[in-house]
Amino acid sequence: MNAYVYSLPTTSENLYILSLNMNFPTFSKVFIIGGTGAQGIPVIRNLVSDGRYSVRVLTRDTSSQRARSLQAFGNNVELIEGSFTDEESMRKGYRGCDAAFVNIDGFNVGEKGELFWAIRAYELAVEDGGIRFFVYGNLDYIYKLSGYDPKFRSGHYDGKGRIGEWILFQGSQAAKASPSAMGVALFTTGPYIEMTIASNTIMTPTIEKNEAGKDTVTWRVPLTDEGTVAHVSLDDCGPYVRWLFDNPQRANGMDLRVAIDHIGYKDLAAAFTKVTGHPARFVDVEFETYWKDGPLSQRRENATGYSSNISDPASMSIRKNFTGFWNLWRYARKGSGFLRRDYALLDEIHPNRIRSAEDYFKREDQKGREAEIGGLWERVQPHALKTILKIQEDGFKSPV
Repeated sequence: MNAYVYSLPTTSENLYILSLNMNFPTFSKVFIIGGTGAQGIPVIRNLVSDGRYSVRVLTRDTSSQRARSLQAFGNNVELIEGSFTDEESMRKGYRGCDAAFVNIDGFNVGEKGELFWAIRAYELAVEDGGIRFFVYGNLDYIYKLSGYDPKFRSGHYDGKGRIGEWILFQGSQAAKASPSAMGVALFTTGPYIEMTIASNTIMTPTIEKNEAGKDTVTWRVPLTDEGTVAHVSLDDCGPYVRWLFDNPQRANGMDLRVAIDHIGYKDLAAAFTKVTGHPARFVDVEFETYWKDGPLSQRRENATGYSSNISDPASMSIRKNFTGFWNLWRYARKGSGFLRRDYALLDEIHPNRIRSAEDYFKREDQKGREAEIGGLWERVQPHALKTILKIQEDGFKSPV
Protein backbone atom coordinates (compact mmCIF):
# COMPACT_ATOMS: atom_id res chain seq x y z
CA MET A 1 0.00 0.00 0.00
CA ASN A 2 1.37 3.41 -0.99
CA ALA A 3 -0.90 5.43 1.27
CA TYR A 4 0.67 7.88 3.65
CA VAL A 5 -0.72 8.39 7.14
CA TYR A 6 -2.85 11.49 7.38
CA SER A 7 -1.92 13.30 10.59
CA LEU A 8 -4.44 15.39 12.44
CA PRO A 9 -3.52 18.93 13.48
CA THR A 10 -2.35 19.11 17.06
CA THR A 11 -5.22 21.38 18.13
CA SER A 12 -8.16 19.71 19.81
CA GLU A 13 -10.51 21.19 17.24
CA ASN A 14 -8.97 19.32 14.27
CA LEU A 15 -9.18 22.49 12.22
CA TYR A 16 -7.34 25.54 11.10
CA ILE A 17 -8.70 29.01 11.70
CA LEU A 18 -8.87 31.44 8.82
CA SER A 19 -8.92 34.54 10.95
CA LEU A 20 -9.64 34.85 14.64
CA ASN A 21 -10.24 38.57 14.13
CA MET A 22 -13.27 38.10 11.88
CA ASN A 23 -16.55 39.16 13.44
CA PHE A 24 -19.76 37.45 12.42
CA PRO A 25 -23.28 38.80 12.83
CA THR A 26 -26.11 36.60 13.97
CA PHE A 27 -27.42 34.64 11.00
CA SER A 28 -31.12 34.37 10.36
CA LYS A 29 -31.87 32.89 6.92
CA VAL A 30 -29.96 29.99 5.36
CA PHE A 31 -30.09 29.15 1.67
CA ILE A 32 -29.87 25.38 1.21
CA ILE A 33 -28.86 23.36 -1.83
CA GLY A 34 -29.47 19.65 -1.33
CA GLY A 35 -32.30 20.13 1.14
CA THR A 36 -34.46 17.27 -0.12
CA GLY A 37 -31.61 14.75 0.09
CA ALA A 38 -31.12 12.21 2.85
CA GLN A 39 -28.72 14.55 4.67
CA GLY A 40 -30.54 17.80 3.93
CA ILE A 41 -33.83 16.86 5.57
CA PRO A 42 -32.43 16.34 9.12
CA VAL A 43 -30.23 19.43 8.71
CA ILE A 44 -33.28 21.56 7.92
CA ARG A 45 -35.33 19.95 10.68
CA ASN A 46 -32.72 20.95 13.24
CA LEU A 47 -32.14 24.47 11.90
CA VAL A 48 -35.82 25.43 12.08
CA SER A 49 -36.75 23.41 15.18
CA ASP A 50 -36.74 26.36 17.57
CA GLY A 51 -37.39 29.28 15.23
CA ARG A 52 -33.79 30.48 15.45
CA TYR A 53 -33.30 30.14 11.68
CA SER A 54 -35.46 30.21 8.61
CA VAL A 55 -34.39 28.40 5.47
CA ARG A 56 -34.88 28.76 1.75
CA VAL A 57 -34.57 25.43 -0.07
CA LEU A 58 -33.78 25.01 -3.76
CA THR A 59 -35.61 22.02 -5.23
CA ARG A 60 -36.33 20.83 -8.74
CA ASP A 61 -39.92 19.98 -7.80
CA THR A 62 -41.72 21.85 -5.02
CA SER A 63 -44.59 19.35 -5.22
CA SER A 64 -42.46 16.26 -4.58
CA GLN A 65 -43.05 14.17 -1.48
CA ARG A 66 -39.68 15.17 -0.02
CA ALA A 67 -40.32 18.87 -0.64
CA ARG A 68 -43.74 18.65 0.96
CA SER A 69 -42.23 16.92 3.98
CA LEU A 70 -40.01 19.95 4.53
CA GLN A 71 -43.02 22.27 4.60
CA ALA A 72 -44.37 20.22 7.49
CA PHE A 73 -41.53 21.65 9.61
CA GLY A 74 -43.29 25.04 9.71
CA ASN A 75 -43.62 28.45 8.13
CA ASN A 76 -39.90 29.17 8.38
CA VAL A 77 -39.25 26.80 5.45
CA GLU A 78 -39.46 28.42 2.00
CA LEU A 79 -39.24 26.36 -1.17
CA ILE A 80 -38.12 27.73 -4.51
CA GLU A 81 -38.12 25.72 -7.70
CA GLY A 82 -34.92 25.48 -9.70
CA SER A 83 -31.64 23.61 -10.03
CA PHE A 84 -28.10 24.05 -8.80
CA THR A 85 -27.11 23.62 -12.46
CA ASP A 86 -28.78 26.96 -13.24
CA GLU A 87 -27.00 30.13 -12.12
CA GLU A 88 -30.13 32.25 -11.96
CA SER A 89 -31.75 29.70 -9.65
CA MET A 90 -28.80 29.99 -7.30
CA ARG A 91 -28.78 33.80 -7.48
CA LYS A 92 -32.47 33.81 -6.58
CA GLY A 93 -31.76 31.47 -3.70
CA TYR A 94 -28.94 33.49 -2.21
CA ARG A 95 -30.78 36.81 -2.47
CA GLY A 96 -31.93 37.94 0.96
CA CYS A 97 -30.15 35.13 2.84
CA ASP A 98 -27.12 35.61 5.07
CA ALA A 99 -25.78 32.02 5.25
CA ALA A 100 -25.70 28.94 3.03
CA PHE A 101 -25.46 25.17 3.29
CA VAL A 102 -24.48 23.67 -0.07
CA ASN A 103 -24.48 19.92 -0.64
CA ILE A 104 -24.18 19.29 -4.39
CA ASP A 105 -25.66 16.00 -5.61
CA GLY A 106 -22.64 14.37 -7.23
CA PHE A 107 -24.68 11.28 -8.06
CA ASN A 108 -26.73 13.50 -10.35
CA VAL A 109 -24.10 15.45 -12.28
CA GLY A 110 -21.07 13.21 -11.73
CA GLU A 111 -17.56 14.13 -10.61
CA LYS A 112 -16.83 16.58 -13.43
CA GLY A 113 -20.18 18.33 -13.08
CA GLU A 114 -19.82 18.66 -9.34
CA LEU A 115 -16.42 20.32 -9.69
CA PHE A 116 -17.89 23.04 -11.93
CA TRP A 117 -21.18 23.62 -10.13
CA ALA A 118 -19.70 23.59 -6.63
CA ILE A 119 -17.19 26.24 -7.70
CA ARG A 120 -20.00 28.33 -9.17
CA ALA A 121 -22.06 27.88 -6.01
CA TYR A 122 -19.20 29.34 -3.96
CA GLU A 123 -18.49 32.14 -6.43
CA LEU A 124 -22.14 33.18 -6.64
CA ALA A 125 -22.35 33.26 -2.84
CA VAL A 126 -19.45 35.73 -2.82
CA GLU A 127 -20.99 37.64 -5.72
CA ASP A 128 -24.26 38.04 -3.81
CA GLY A 129 -22.51 39.98 -1.06
CA GLY A 130 -25.04 39.15 1.62
CA ILE A 131 -23.87 35.65 2.47
CA ARG A 132 -21.74 35.82 5.60
CA PHE A 133 -21.08 32.11 6.18
CA PHE A 134 -20.85 29.28 3.65
CA VAL A 135 -20.90 25.59 4.69
CA TYR A 136 -20.07 22.99 2.06
CA GLY A 137 -21.23 19.37 2.31
CA ASN A 138 -17.98 17.49 1.82
CA LEU A 139 -16.36 14.05 1.62
CA ASP A 140 -12.76 13.01 2.21
CA TYR A 141 -10.31 13.47 -0.66
CA ILE A 142 -9.46 9.77 -0.72
CA TYR A 143 -7.17 9.79 -3.74
CA LYS A 144 -4.93 12.47 -2.23
CA LEU A 145 -4.96 10.95 1.26
CA SER A 146 -3.80 7.64 -0.24
CA GLY A 147 -0.78 9.28 -1.85
CA TYR A 148 -2.61 9.20 -5.22
CA ASP A 149 -2.78 5.42 -5.28
CA PRO A 150 -5.17 4.55 -8.16
CA LYS A 151 -6.89 1.73 -6.31
CA PHE A 152 -8.43 4.33 -4.01
CA ARG A 153 -9.94 6.52 -6.75
CA SER A 154 -13.59 7.13 -5.93
CA GLY A 155 -15.10 9.92 -8.01
CA HIS A 156 -17.97 10.85 -5.73
CA TYR A 157 -15.52 11.28 -2.84
CA ASP A 158 -12.69 12.95 -4.74
CA GLY A 159 -15.02 15.37 -6.55
CA LYS A 160 -16.15 16.80 -3.23
CA GLY A 161 -12.75 16.53 -1.54
CA ARG A 162 -10.98 18.63 -4.17
CA ILE A 163 -13.60 21.35 -3.92
CA GLY A 164 -13.52 21.26 -0.14
CA GLU A 165 -9.81 22.05 -0.12
CA TRP A 166 -10.35 24.76 -2.74
CA ILE A 167 -13.11 26.41 -0.70
CA LEU A 168 -10.98 26.50 2.46
CA PHE A 169 -8.13 28.00 0.46
CA GLN A 170 -10.39 30.66 -1.09
CA GLY A 171 -11.74 31.50 2.34
CA SER A 172 -8.26 31.87 3.82
CA GLN A 173 -7.17 34.17 0.99
CA ALA A 174 -10.31 36.29 1.33
CA ALA A 175 -9.82 36.58 5.08
CA LYS A 176 -6.30 37.93 4.55
CA ALA A 177 -7.69 40.63 2.29
CA SER A 178 -10.68 41.67 4.41
CA PRO A 179 -11.92 40.97 7.95
CA SER A 180 -15.47 41.12 6.58
CA ALA A 181 -14.94 38.34 4.06
CA MET A 182 -17.43 35.51 3.90
CA GLY A 183 -16.59 32.73 6.35
CA VAL A 184 -16.38 29.11 5.20
CA ALA A 185 -16.50 25.65 6.74
CA LEU A 186 -16.69 22.06 5.54
CA PHE A 187 -19.07 19.42 6.83
CA THR A 188 -17.34 16.15 5.95
CA THR A 189 -19.44 13.04 6.32
CA GLY A 190 -19.24 9.43 5.12
CA PRO A 191 -21.48 6.43 4.42
CA TYR A 192 -24.78 6.71 6.23
CA ILE A 193 -25.35 3.84 8.66
CA GLU A 194 -28.98 3.92 7.57
CA MET A 195 -27.78 2.37 4.30
CA THR A 196 -27.01 -0.88 6.15
CA ILE A 197 -30.74 -1.45 6.72
CA ALA A 198 -32.13 0.11 3.53
CA SER A 199 -32.90 -1.24 0.08
CA ASN A 200 -30.77 -0.91 -3.03
CA THR A 201 -27.64 0.55 -1.45
CA ILE A 202 -24.03 -0.61 -1.70
CA MET A 203 -24.43 -2.36 1.68
CA THR A 204 -28.01 -3.63 1.62
CA PRO A 205 -28.36 -6.81 3.72
CA THR A 206 -30.00 -10.06 2.69
CA ILE A 207 -31.80 -12.72 4.72
CA GLU A 208 -30.08 -16.10 4.39
CA LYS A 209 -30.09 -19.40 6.24
CA ASN A 210 -27.11 -19.89 8.55
CA GLU A 211 -25.44 -23.22 9.36
CA ALA A 212 -28.21 -24.00 11.85
CA GLY A 213 -30.90 -23.29 9.27
CA LYS A 214 -32.04 -20.04 10.92
CA ASP A 215 -32.91 -16.88 9.02
CA THR A 216 -29.89 -14.59 9.39
CA VAL A 217 -29.32 -10.95 8.43
CA THR A 218 -26.25 -11.06 6.20
CA TRP A 219 -24.01 -8.30 4.92
CA ARG A 220 -21.93 -9.54 1.94
CA VAL A 221 -19.47 -6.77 1.14
CA PRO A 222 -15.76 -6.63 0.14
CA LEU A 223 -14.53 -5.15 3.43
CA THR A 224 -12.27 -7.84 5.03
CA ASP A 225 -12.37 -8.71 8.73
CA GLU A 226 -9.89 -5.93 9.55
CA GLY A 227 -11.61 -3.14 7.60
CA THR A 228 -13.86 -0.56 9.23
CA VAL A 229 -16.34 1.99 7.90
CA ALA A 230 -16.60 5.45 9.46
CA HIS A 231 -20.38 5.42 9.34
CA VAL A 232 -22.43 8.57 9.91
CA SER A 233 -25.94 8.77 11.33
CA LEU A 234 -28.36 11.05 9.50
CA ASP A 235 -29.98 12.03 12.80
CA ASP A 236 -26.64 13.45 13.97
CA CYS A 237 -26.11 15.59 10.84
CA GLY A 238 -28.61 18.20 12.01
CA PRO A 239 -26.92 19.00 15.35
CA TYR A 240 -23.47 19.10 13.75
CA VAL A 241 -24.48 21.55 11.01
CA ARG A 242 -26.46 23.60 13.51
CA TRP A 243 -23.31 23.88 15.63
CA LEU A 244 -21.37 25.26 12.66
CA PHE A 245 -23.91 28.03 12.11
CA ASP A 246 -24.30 28.72 15.83
CA ASN A 247 -20.51 29.06 16.30
CA PRO A 248 -19.10 30.74 13.18
CA GLN A 249 -16.23 32.37 15.01
CA ARG A 250 -14.85 28.97 15.97
CA ALA A 251 -16.14 27.08 12.93
CA ASN A 252 -14.68 29.46 10.36
CA GLY A 253 -12.04 27.53 8.42
CA MET A 254 -12.98 24.21 10.03
CA ASP A 255 -13.23 20.90 8.28
CA LEU A 256 -15.67 19.18 10.63
CA ARG A 257 -15.18 15.47 9.89
CA VAL A 258 -17.94 13.45 11.54
CA ALA A 259 -18.70 9.79 12.16
CA ILE A 260 -20.32 7.48 14.68
CA ASP A 261 -17.18 5.37 14.91
CA HIS A 262 -14.95 3.23 12.71
CA ILE A 263 -17.22 0.17 12.60
CA GLY A 264 -16.10 -3.30 11.58
CA TYR A 265 -18.86 -5.39 10.06
CA LYS A 266 -18.37 -8.31 12.45
CA ASP A 267 -19.12 -5.78 15.18
CA LEU A 268 -22.06 -4.45 13.16
CA ALA A 269 -23.55 -7.95 12.95
CA ALA A 270 -22.90 -8.64 16.64
CA ALA A 271 -24.63 -5.37 17.57
CA PHE A 272 -27.67 -6.29 15.48
CA THR A 273 -27.93 -9.67 17.22
CA LYS A 274 -27.54 -8.12 20.66
CA VAL A 275 -30.30 -5.58 20.04
CA THR A 276 -32.80 -7.81 18.22
CA GLY A 277 -32.03 -11.30 19.49
CA HIS A 278 -31.88 -12.53 15.89
CA PRO A 279 -28.78 -13.91 14.16
CA ALA A 280 -26.70 -11.67 11.91
CA ARG A 281 -23.36 -12.10 10.17
CA PHE A 282 -20.83 -10.41 7.94
CA VAL A 283 -19.40 -12.32 4.96
CA ASP A 284 -16.35 -10.86 3.27
CA VAL A 285 -16.56 -11.36 -0.50
CA GLU A 286 -14.15 -10.81 -3.35
CA PHE A 287 -14.78 -7.89 -5.66
CA GLU A 288 -15.57 -10.23 -8.54
CA THR A 289 -18.35 -11.85 -6.52
CA TYR A 290 -19.64 -8.53 -5.20
CA TRP A 291 -19.97 -7.05 -8.69
CA LYS A 292 -21.53 -10.24 -10.03
CA ASP A 293 -24.13 -10.77 -7.29
CA GLY A 294 -24.16 -7.66 -5.09
CA PRO A 295 -26.93 -5.06 -4.71
CA LEU A 296 -25.65 -2.80 -7.51
CA SER A 297 -24.55 -5.56 -9.89
CA GLN A 298 -27.24 -4.78 -12.47
CA ARG A 299 -25.99 -1.19 -12.81
CA ARG A 300 -22.28 -1.80 -12.32
CA GLU A 301 -21.24 -0.47 -15.75
CA ASN A 302 -23.52 2.59 -15.59
CA ALA A 303 -22.07 6.02 -14.93
CA THR A 304 -21.89 6.93 -11.24
CA GLY A 305 -23.46 10.29 -12.04
CA TYR A 306 -26.81 9.29 -13.50
CA SER A 307 -27.09 12.35 -15.75
CA SER A 308 -23.49 12.04 -16.97
CA ASN A 309 -22.37 10.05 -20.00
CA ILE A 310 -20.37 6.88 -19.40
CA SER A 311 -18.56 7.47 -22.70
CA ASP A 312 -17.10 10.70 -21.29
CA PRO A 313 -13.49 9.93 -20.23
CA ALA A 314 -14.12 11.97 -17.08
CA SER A 315 -16.97 9.66 -16.04
CA MET A 316 -16.52 6.68 -13.73
CA SER A 317 -18.60 3.51 -13.77
CA ILE A 318 -20.37 2.44 -10.60
CA ARG A 319 -18.06 -0.57 -10.44
CA LYS A 320 -14.88 1.50 -10.65
CA ASN A 321 -16.13 4.21 -8.31
CA PHE A 322 -17.24 1.87 -5.54
CA THR A 323 -14.26 -0.43 -5.88
CA GLY A 324 -12.17 2.58 -4.84
CA PHE A 325 -14.69 3.28 -2.10
CA TRP A 326 -14.47 -0.22 -0.61
CA ASN A 327 -10.67 -0.22 -0.89
CA LEU A 328 -10.66 2.87 1.33
CA TRP A 329 -12.53 1.12 4.11
CA ARG A 330 -10.53 -2.08 3.77
CA TYR A 331 -7.53 -0.05 4.98
CA ALA A 332 -9.28 2.35 7.37
CA ARG A 333 -8.65 1.85 11.08
CA LYS A 334 -9.66 3.84 14.14
CA GLY A 335 -6.62 5.74 15.40
CA SER A 336 -4.43 4.70 12.48
CA GLY A 337 -4.62 4.37 8.74
CA PHE A 338 -5.18 7.34 6.49
CA LEU A 339 -8.71 8.40 7.36
CA ARG A 340 -9.28 9.54 10.92
CA ARG A 341 -11.88 11.33 13.00
CA ASP A 342 -11.44 13.44 16.13
CA TYR A 343 -14.00 11.69 18.31
CA ALA A 344 -13.19 13.82 21.36
CA LEU A 345 -14.14 16.92 19.38
CA LEU A 346 -17.35 15.28 18.20
CA ASP A 347 -18.25 14.39 21.81
CA GLU A 348 -17.73 18.04 22.74
CA ILE A 349 -19.82 19.40 19.89
CA HIS A 350 -22.65 16.86 20.13
CA PRO A 351 -22.70 15.17 23.56
CA ASN A 352 -25.77 13.07 22.68
CA ARG A 353 -24.37 11.77 19.43
CA ILE A 354 -24.66 8.12 18.41
CA ARG A 355 -21.37 6.43 19.34
CA SER A 356 -21.67 2.82 18.17
CA ALA A 357 -23.56 0.46 15.91
CA GLU A 358 -25.32 -0.94 18.97
CA ASP A 359 -26.39 2.56 20.00
CA TYR A 360 -27.77 3.18 16.50
CA PHE A 361 -29.62 -0.13 16.29
CA LYS A 362 -31.17 0.40 19.75
CA ARG A 363 -32.49 3.79 18.76
CA GLU A 364 -33.72 2.56 15.40
CA ASP A 365 -35.47 -0.45 16.93
CA GLN A 366 -37.22 1.79 19.44
CA LYS A 367 -38.21 4.36 16.79
CA GLY A 368 -39.77 1.65 14.64
CA ARG A 369 -41.80 0.25 17.52
CA GLU A 370 -43.01 3.68 18.60
CA ALA A 371 -44.04 4.45 15.01
CA GLU A 372 -45.79 1.05 14.84
CA ILE A 373 -43.85 0.02 11.74
CA GLY A 374 -42.10 -2.88 13.47
CA GLY A 375 -38.88 -3.59 15.27
CA LEU A 376 -35.56 -3.72 13.50
CA TRP A 377 -35.80 -7.43 12.67
CA GLU A 378 -39.14 -6.95 10.93
CA ARG A 379 -37.86 -3.92 9.02
CA VAL A 380 -34.86 -5.69 7.46
CA GLN A 381 -36.97 -8.36 5.81
CA PRO A 382 -36.67 -8.06 2.00
CA HIS A 383 -40.30 -6.97 1.55
CA ALA A 384 -39.98 -4.34 4.31
CA LEU A 385 -36.70 -2.63 3.36
CA LYS A 386 -37.22 1.07 2.63
CA THR A 387 -35.27 3.46 0.45
CA ILE A 388 -33.15 6.13 2.09
CA LEU A 389 -31.39 7.88 -0.80
CA LYS A 390 -33.04 10.40 -3.11
CA ILE A 391 -31.22 8.86 -6.09
CA GLN A 392 -33.42 5.79 -5.68
CA GLU A 393 -36.60 7.84 -5.78
CA ASP A 394 -35.33 9.59 -8.91
CA GLY A 395 -35.06 6.17 -10.53
CA PHE A 396 -31.31 6.56 -11.10
CA LYS A 397 -32.01 9.05 -13.87
CA SER A 398 -31.99 12.82 -13.98
CA PRO A 399 -35.44 14.34 -13.42
CA VAL A 400 -34.25 17.64 -14.95
